[in-house]
Amino acid sequence: MNRWVSVCPVQELIPFVGVAALVEGEQIAIFRLRLEHELYTISNYDPFSQVYVLSRGIIGDKQGILKIASPIYKHTFNLKTGECLDDPRVKLPVYPVRVVDGIVQIVPVNIS
Repeated sequence: MNRWVSVCPVQELIPFVGVAALVEGEQIAIFRLRLEHELYTISNYDPFSQVYVLSRGIIGDKQGILKIASPIYKHTFNLKTGECLDDPRVKLPVYPVRVVDGIVQIVPVNIS
């Protein structure tokens, strides 16, 4: 059974700036876009540099795909699916996210 965990008020998330959250022992990168409910969550772990830095990556678009670029080696990952756009063999965990009464909630079990 999946359990939603409250993380922070959505208003504390700055649009287009990632933030890392430790949710039940998992480092999760949270990204808010323009709207309060336009949230994406992926693992904060960059498998290429082997450090937890993806929340500090650059959000962008690659041929119509919403992506995050790692700040270390610049590998890019699809924010919706976790798939690496540079190496299809690599896929990051993604997590269910929602906003309830202004609070961001995440299920710390990946769905990738």
